[in-house]
Amino acid sequence: MNGLYEELLSAVHSVWHRRWIALAVAWAICLVGWLLVALIPNGYESQARIFIQLDDALAEQVGIGVADKKRDIERIRQTLTSAVNLEKVVRGTRLGDTIESPAQMEAAVLRLGNKVKVVSQEDNLFQISATADYGSFSDAENAKLAHEIAQKMIDIFREENLAGDKGDMVETLEFVNQQLRQREKELESAEQRRTTFEAQHPELAQGGAAVVQRLDASRTQLRDVEADLIAAQSALASMDGQLASTPRTIAGAGGGGAAAALAHAQADLSSMKARGLTDNHPDVIAARNQIAALKGPAAQEAASGVGTPNPTYSSLQSIRAERQAAVQALVARKAGLQSDIGSLTASAIQDPELATQAQRINRDYDVLKEQYDKLLQDREELRLRGEVKTGREAVKFQVVDPPTSPRKPVAPNRPLLLLGVLLAGIGGGCAVAFALSHMRSVFATAGKLERATGLPVLGTISQHLTDGARAVRRRRLRLFCGAGAALGALFVVLVAAEFIQRGTVA
Repeated sequence: MNGLYEELLSAVHSVWHRRWIALAVAWAICLVGWLLVALIPNGYESQARIFIQLDDALAEQVGIGVADKKRDIERIRQTLTSAVNLEKVVRGTRLGDTIESPAQMEAAVLRLGNKVKVVSQEDNLFQISATADYGSFSDAENAKLAHEIAQKMIDIFREENLAGDKGDMVETLEFVNQQLRQREKELESAEQRRTTFEAQHPELAQGGAAVVQRLDASRTQLRDVEADLIAAQSALASMDGQLASTPRTIAGAGGGGAAAALAHAQADLSSMKARGLTDNHPDVIAARNQIAALKGPAAQEAASGVGTPNPTYSSLQSIRAERQAAVQALVARKAGLQSDIGSLTASAIQDPELATQAQRINRDYDVLKEQYDKLLQDREELRLRGEVKTGREAVKFQVVDPPTSPRKPVAPNRPLLLLGVLLAGIGGGCAVAFALSHMRSVFATAGKLERATGLPVLGTISQHLTDGARAVRRRRLRLFCGAGAALGALFVVLVAAEFIQRGTVA
């Protein structure tokens, strides 16, 4: 701690020993710095706020959603400070009076781009800030210029985004109409080609279907007919089995004879199975044995003409006739489909390139027709959206706060800069004095001399001044304090002048 204190005293002594040099350097730094601060032009800022309304029920109905509107507003915010709009601002204000070449215009646009800001405060509320700090203009002119720039930005917004929506929509509709006319000509040409091909080759383009499509359809129908035929043949075979087990006649009204007994035994067997008896049950076995014993006498009885016709047998014969007719119809349908498939296959094999051409013509026509219908639908949607946007103003614009007329500069902060220059001057003077003291081998204390030489210091001799020397020292000290106070007073005068100037601007 003692060493640090000694070093601090040594540094203070070194600076104080060369205080006039430090004061001269401080004056030089302050004068140059304050002059540079004075040359910095004042910057004036004008602010305005605009509101963009998003609510429109009809816009929602035609497909203009909230996301679409927000994208439009974001696009407006980004394009408002584009180079094209900034060039319009330059030409519409005093900034364009001295522009004589494209290079100067480009430089002016780049500089203006750093002075104009559009900040989104909420989803549909924006703040426009414009700053003017041009050295070629006075403070009053800069204040007025900032207001003009902000107002010009609002005017450009009106022109480009409200009045310009209708023009943009008209250009879009014209482009869609142009594409629609082109697709219409291509569709007419494709339709003419298809009509000509159908007239020359009706066997390949009957009904407007290609050979491959007709062949696939016929094969699908053939598979369905074959499945139906298998089912009909199975039903007919089942009916033949039922007829074989059904007697042609039954016993008379008296109920006697083997046929009646056989029928009664069969009824008993069916009743047993309905109750859930298995084939191994004794009653089921007995009933089957009885039926087997009665079949022979019943057959002899039926052959001899004894009994009356069985109505069940007659009904089964009618059903069999219907199913047999259905089978014959399906067989005929199958033969016809096989004949069509054979002829279509032969046509495709004889001229495969012609079949491929027919398929390509129909495919091209279908694609063009789909594109034409889609463009037609898009045009109607665009027309309706355009009418909603331009007629009902789906995006409504309102100036919440008009551009302000600045009365005080926002930059630079001269009092702070003046204070910074003063501190820099004092620090620079002290640094120069301290550096000069280290360039000469002068020791402020005995301890420092002892450490530097490595020899013991026996003692020190204090400086003794005469009365005349003390008077000279006091006079020089008064001059030094006066020069230092003058530097501080100059700083106070400059700060006071800055505040007075701010109160009289614009």
